[in-house]
Amino acid sequence: MASTANVGLAARPARAVGGQADVVAIRVAIIALLVVVWELASASGLFYRDVVPSLLAIGTALVKVLANPEFYHHLGVTLLEVGAALAIGGTLGLLVGFALGGSRFLSQAFEHYLYYLGPTPKIIFFPIMIMWFGVGPASKVAMGTLSCFFPIVLSVASGMRQIDPVLIRVGRSFKASRWQTAIKIHLPAMRAPILNGVRLGLGVAIIGTLLAETKLSNVGVGYLIMQAYSVFDMPRMYAMLIVLFTLAIGANALVGRLAGPAAARRS
Repeated sequence: MASTANVGLAARPARAVGGQADVVAIRVAIIALLVVVWELASASGLFYRDVVPSLLAIGTALVKVLANPEFYHHLGVTLLEVGAALAIGGTLGLLVGFALGGSRFLSQAFEHYLYYLGPTPKIIFFPIMIMWFGVGPASKVAMGTLSCFFPIVLSVASGMRQIDPVLIRVGRSFKASRWQTAIKIHLPAMRAPILNGVRLGLGVAIIGTLLAETKLSNVGVGYLIMQAYSVFDMPRMYAMLIVLFTLAIGANALVGRLAGPAAARRS
């Protein structure tokens, strides 16, 4: 019986490794399939001109984009706008989320509106942002802030309600103040919900900022994308989208690594 149990225990890691290998194989197969489908669509002639350019053309355009110093100026502007939007929207979302999660009255009074406003396309507010903040970077930051605020505040408020009540009682038994309770108990217990909210907020902040840049701007990656589109330079447009896609994946993966240990400790 002991030997059978040992064999079973030894088989579990093997199955886990095999399962992970299968997941990686499926992901690689999906990417390979997408590459093949893209190339077939490009060579089929079914699409007008370079609507679906070949991967070679996109790769060539990508090299030219990355070799152009002017591109990094526009990229820096976009990254600063997204960073500022995430910092402002994240801070406001954190504070409001703490307030809603810690007060049943405030939650019942206001959270209902957040659930309705959250899915609303934020681009409809862009004319208002222009009237309030002008056509400069401030309106783009405002759009990104508005976009990322909602997922962060809802994630934080939900996480507040999931904190183990025992931790709160321990803080009260030690006569901890509200500030000490927030710093010593709430923040450590809510690391995973906060970071997961930031992951969602980062994505929508990028979308909101880029949409604002495509509408009214003369600087930023969104402006460059629309400029390439207006002259029908599809390879260049796709190349800049790939750069943004790669940066977004990298930032999301970084936040995910920070959230992973916290989620593992909670489980």
